[in-house]
Amino acid sequence: MKPRKRHVLLLWILVCSGMTEAIEPISTTIAVGMAAALTGFLASYQNILYYFHECCRPEWISFNKTGLKTDLDNKLFGQHIASRIILKAVNGFMSNDNPKKPLVLSLHGWTGTGKNFVSKLIAENIYKEGMESSFVHVFTSTLHFPHPSQNATYKSQLQQWIKGNVTNCERSMFIFDEMDKMHPGLIDSIKPYLDYYDKLDGVSYRKSIFIFLSNAGGESIIQTTLDFWREGRDREEIELRDLEMSLSLSVFNNNQSGFFHTSLIDKNLVDFFVPFLPLEYQHIVQCAKAEMKARGLDPDPDVADMVARDVVYFPKSERVFSVKGCKTIESKLDYYT
Repeated sequence: MKPRKRHVLLLWILVCSGMTEAIEPISTTIAVGMAAALTGFLASYQNILYYFHECCRPEWISFNKTGLKTDLDNKLFGQHIASRIILKAVNGFMSNDNPKKPLVLSLHGWTGTGKNFVSKLIAENIYKEGMESSFVHVFTSTLHFPHPSQNATYKSQLQQWIKGNVTNCERSMFIFDEMDKMHPGLIDSIKPYLDYYDKLDGVSYRKSIFIFLSNAGGESIIQTTLDFWREGRDREEIELRDLEMSLSLSVFNNNQSGFFHTSLIDKNLVDFFVPFLPLEYQHIVQCAKAEMKARGLDPDPDVADMVARDVVYFPKSERVFSVKGCKTIESKLDYYT
């Protein structure tokens, strides 16, 4: 016998909203009876939750380590440092049932190098609904915090948004895009949520993930990568230690960035500053082939080559790095296919 819709709806409300914990038993007998009935119902329809609205449960939130590694290996090009850090950081965090603080990643690099793309890959390998999950929240500085005069209001709203969403699901993810365009001081309003606290006002933030995306620090990353190229050294030789210190200082001292003199950096609450290197011709070719494959087409080397040659490179005299990374590949493929 199939469950009636009203019974299923009641089950979803009880299980997903946490009302089972909020209901006060009228008597021990009634409580035991309700528990037995609910247990029997769940046993009969153990997969029923898959067919209904997303819940903050393992059926909807489960980390796929192998999937993330495969995606980073096959879909992210020219970012050996970022791939290694992201995989280790996310795997270590998601494998820990009792983390001491939220995972905080700050992704830096020139436009089109893969920062947003990596955030998407992380979400897709944690949440069944990926970026469409109701537990993944994206804030864009120019859209959500456009007016400096309203900074005080934004701080209060940001705190409420984060507290409300983590209360709803401790495995929430928050992505802050365009950190280089955020008003200085605003991000400090969420500093307590990123710190080493068991709970704040009864809410634990320790299992949440915060990802900051920024072009800030891109110049120092480009300079280091260009220096390696001019010295005839392979970009694969670049290590995090070659970039991390200059990157964090550059971001911290940039008075046009949302990280300007922020306590998040000063108090060492950012777990990893992840540099994204500027992309070269070979990586643009790989991006073009990957996009063709995503469209269900056989990757055509000649088309990929035409797309890569049509991209603008810098410095002008040497034409080493793509100005926009892989950002315009989709539109260029529309032209060539």
